[in-house]
Amino acid sequence: MRKIIVMMQVSLDGYMEGPGRDLGWHRVDEELHRHFNDELRAMGGFLDGRVTYELMAGYWPTADRDSSAPAPIAEFAGIWRDMPKIVYSRTLAKAGWNTEVVRDVVAEDVARLKEQPGGDLALGGADLAAAFRRLGLIDEYRIYVHPVLVGRGKPLFQEAEALTPLRLLESRAFGNGVVLLRYAVEPDTGRAEGR
Repeated sequence: MRKIIVMMQVSLDGYMEGPGRDLGWHRVDEELHRHFNDELRAMGGFLDGRVTYELMAGYWPTADRDSSAPAPIAEFAGIWRDMPKIVYSRTLAKAGWNTEVVRDVVAEDVARLKEQPGGDLALGGADLAAAFRRLGLIDEYRIYVHPVLVGRGKPLFQEAEALTPLRLLESRAFGNGVVLLRYAVEPDTGRAEGR
């Protein structure tokens, strides 16, 4: 069965974006971008909220047309365009580039999606991750902690009603100081997500 994997970048003080949706503090160098490409190429699909999808759709469809684009960026443009995507939005009328628009996160629909053949599903967007977390639909977190204190902005994790126990699967430091923390969501122990 496929897993739902939250893959997000965060500052050391817990923000996924700075004020005004600033992402300029992300330290994505060639090593980290190649890692992202390797991880995301193996996925079976991308699940995004509207804001994340529009951010991606605003750049990646044509990023490889720029002859000065570094190889990892050009490579990811193809990965992004070709990957099946679901964007969860109540306002978006349609979406391009192999993307289906879904209005609401429905646990039964996600369960059917997980039962389909193919690779795991990468989930992006703090609001969407909170909705999946409330319904107990997240299997794994891959959090990339950047060595910067943003001070304010949008936090990665929203307030929640329940404790979510996690088990460390991996930690990895990259040359630029970014650290991957990879956690599995522990099985329901009566205190898990949304219970």
